[in-house]
Amino acid sequence: MDNTVYIPPIKIQGIKTKLVPLIREHIVLEPDSVWYEPFLGSGVVGFNVAPHHAVFSDINPHVINFYNQIKDGEITPKRVRAFLMQEGKSLERDDDDYYYIVRDRFNRSHDPLDFLFLNRACFNGMIRFNKNYEFNVPYGHKPYRFSKAYVTKIVNQVAHVEYLIKKNHWTFLCQPFQKTIAMASKGDFIYCDPPYIGRHVDYFDSWDVASEKQLHEALTKVQSNFMLSTWHHNDYRINDSIKELWPECFVITQNHFYHVGAKEKNRHPMVEALLTNYKTTGKINRAAVETGQMQITSWNTCL
Repeated sequence: MDNTVYIPPIKIQGIKTKLVPLIREHIVLEPDSVWYEPFLGSGVVGFNVAPHHAVFSDINPHVINFYNQIKDGEITPKRVRAFLMQEGKSLERDDDDYYYIVRDRFNRSHDPLDFLFLNRACFNGMIRFNKNYEFNVPYGHKPYRFSKAYVTKIVNQVAHVEYLIKKNHWTFLCQPFQKTIAMASKGDFIYCDPPYIGRHVDYFDSWDVASEKQLHEALTKVQSNFMLSTWHHNDYRINDSIKELWPECFVITQNHFYHVGAKEKNRHPMVEALLTNYKTTGKINRAAVETGQMQITSWNTCL
């Protein structure tokens, strides 16, 4: 398996880039297994695992539409370059006025290239929708955002996803997580990265205790191995839902630092948790354990 971690073209708060090596180390995936990912988000985990057979889904239709258009050949690296260079010049000329023109245009037409532009020009690379499902992230105030080098970086990210889609058998579906999980069979693998309970709840729709309970019910009904990403604790509080809703799981924790806060003082380290319904056989990073960056809890209890 390639140790390189590839960054996807769509950025989403809570992206698991730095956790990909840990996740890859502990998944159980055979060559003929189907990888199910009911919360695709940016796609950073599945695209780096790069399974031969996969079903990626999300309730956010704009993410799914973007990757389906790459699959169908509607979005190509060449087209992305031309679009971002053109739109970048308009942003450079008209600054925030042009950003909000594109945002209004996207909320009317839902063009996936406008979605990509907004994702890279908005504040802090966030994806957030209001109750009317309109993209409402403010401008990032970087009129020179789309330099030639930056556009090339995004184009290369699109090209890598295009390569992976052509090489493998991947399906992208816009549907609730319950439908995707129910598709899995024994021998398949399910990776879930839902909005974190008590934290990111406005990505595209809300997420609460009831949603977490529905996810637990769906996962415990299937015979597939699963892994769930969630947060364990930070400097201020503990994720009580792990003990209350996932007591049967095995857990691995690792420190992670997020950069989503508007002010640096509001950006704090978070201890991440991977919950599984199987005892992992991955190679443990002993140095990380010894320095406190990673912890392995008892194999028969989550907390």
